[in-house]
Amino acid sequence: MRASGAIGLWASLPRELAIRFKPRVDPLARAILQEVQRAVPEYRQPLEGAFGHIITQGVRQAIIQCLDSVGTPGAVPLETWTTVFRNLGKIEFNEGRSLDCLQTAYRVGGRVAWRHISEFGQASGVGADTLCTSAEAIFAYVDEISALSIEGYTAAQTRAAGTRARRRRRLLELLLADPPSAPQTISAQAATAQWPLPAEVTVVALEPRADQHSLAAPDLHSDVLVDLEGGEPCLVTGDPEKHLKNLTERLGGWRAVVGPTVRLTEAPRSLLWARRTLKLVQRGVLPDAPVTRCTDHLSTLWLLADEFLVRELCSRSLEPFNDLTPKQRARLGETLLIWLQSRGSAPEIAKKLKVHPQTVRYRMHQLIDLFGDRLNNADDRLDMEIALRAEALLGS
Repeated sequence: MRASGAIGLWASLPRELAIRFKPRVDPLARAILQEVQRAVPEYRQPLEGAFGHIITQGVRQAIIQCLDSVGTPGAVPLETWTTVFRNLGKIEFNEGRSLDCLQTAYRVGGRVAWRHISEFGQASGVGADTLCTSAEAIFAYVDEISALSIEGYTAAQTRAAGTRARRRRRLLELLLADPPSAPQTISAQAATAQWPLPAEVTVVALEPRADQHSLAAPDLHSDVLVDLEGGEPCLVTGDPEKHLKNLTERLGGWRAVVGPTVRLTEAPRSLLWARRTLKLVQRGVLPDAPVTRCTDHLSTLWLLADEFLVRELCSRSLEPFNDLTPKQRARLGETLLIWLQSRGSAPEIAKKLKVHPQTVRYRMHQLIDLFGDRLNNADDRLDMEIALRAEALLGS
């Protein structure tokens, strides 16, 4: 149990030493405070108010605890030691300082205490063995109270991180809510979650990759809002250029689909398109990649936004293909699509299809027989091209 080493060393010293040193407590406390303020700039403010009370009482109580333990095992309950210095660690975190300040203060205090005890011992004829034990006790005490403060600091840090994580999770829910949350509600939650509201956001849909047996959390910037626990994991960022850089290497086994960047109030729309794109990846319509960006597939997303209408268009525009065999339909459909795209000559189309020009001429005659004047109508040609592209995407 912590602090027992220092307590044992203090208890091994003669009680008379503490009684004789007691009048020096206040001068020692003042000397420690002066040296700490000189060595630690963050503690140079006037010793008044809550800060002054905490640091003054902390120093004085540390000295008295040590003296009360001299020659009297168990005189100071272990909980008294641990509570005081854990609380100091918590206070440091809540004040927004790093542990470096407190750790430096402890080391400085230990050196000042040893200097005073050494001078007292030499002036009072204290034996060398007793002085050595006193030095060992002082620096063991410094090590142990440092460890206790680290525990307190870490506990406060963990608690604060948990609170902030919950608040940011709630903020993410508000940003993606449908119907939309009130702007003032979002602003208030963002302030509570310590998340500066951006003008625009990007939403990323996530799912575990099928080839992953163990899944780690993505290695993301702390300002990214993340939900990995819901049924449809996602994240929100206000700075995609910074936060999504090298995303593939940082996913930790997740597949990501990056939605379009939108105004803050349209975050649900970014998520909608990210999830639609993810479904197309799952179906094999889009390539299976660690990261897919909606903006790289806008025409496909538009084309397949309403598959019922697309299939109706395919059925109407490509009706002349209905009586063909699947192989005939595939060959003529491929030829028709290239002709619609390029309006090229037979040799040009043949080069793209890697067939003989005469084969293309034969197929074009078949297409003219099937579609007739519709091949000369711009609206019909557009419908055919859309239908053929859609069929290629849907695998129909």
